[in-house]
Amino acid sequence: MQLVYGVNPLLELIKQGVGGIKEIIVAVGRKGAAIDNILAHASVKGIPVIYKDKSCLDHMSEGGVHQGVAAWCADYVYATIDQVIENKTFANVVLILDGVTDPHNLGALVRTALCLGVKGIIIPENRASAVTATVVKASAGATHWLPIAREVNLCRAMEELQRRGFWIYGTDADRGVPLGKFADEGPVGLVMGSEGKGLRPLISKKCDFLLSIPMEGKLASLNVSVAAGIILYEIAKRQKGRM
Repeated sequence: MQLVYGVNPLLELIKQGVGGIKEIIVAVGRKGAAIDNILAHASVKGIPVIYKDKSCLDHMSEGGVHQGVAAWCADYVYATIDQVIENKTFANVVLILDGVTDPHNLGALVRTALCLGVKGIIIPENRASAVTATVVKASAGATHWLPIAREVNLCRAMEELQRRGFWIYGTDADRGVPLGKFADEGPVGLVMGSEGKGLRPLISKKCDFLLSIPMEGKLASLNVSVAAGIILYEIAKRQKGRM
């Protein structure tokens, strides 16, 4: 089973009936409208609720911000590439993450991708964050709505997208075409690199085009979730304008 913690992620699970909740844990003495809302939904759906000391939730969440509530749920089920591609959204975009290891960044990326109409996300099985309780919390529950595929070989996944008609756009601050000046045609697979090193050379070579975000100021780079949000917004805006 997987632990999910935090008010918003848990409320999303309960209200929409996803995630297979087995049991809800509430910190003794935890009160408020948000908790009352969770308890009311749990009562209607017949979900067991138990109360434990806050220190127990601290230990269970491994220091995460649990807000006094958590739940044991069924293990997260990853999607297939087919399920990602076939997901119907207004933006014909798949987000591919090359080695994003920080679960907070992954959660933020999932939340941004869902809000901007991305079809789904592809992550590598090794040397990258999986969908953990921290990711679910950071995504505010978006992991329950956006299909995420976990692939052993990211290059093969990119090749599969290319065979299915996707143009693969990578990101490179030095060699990329400035965002806003690229010509996009058809479905897009956007590849974002790891927090520190960017795209691996082999992944970069597999891309059809490279993009960069023009910037001014003393800092030379953006957080990966912020950079992805900027690029995805530009792509989604263009695609929505062609509908």
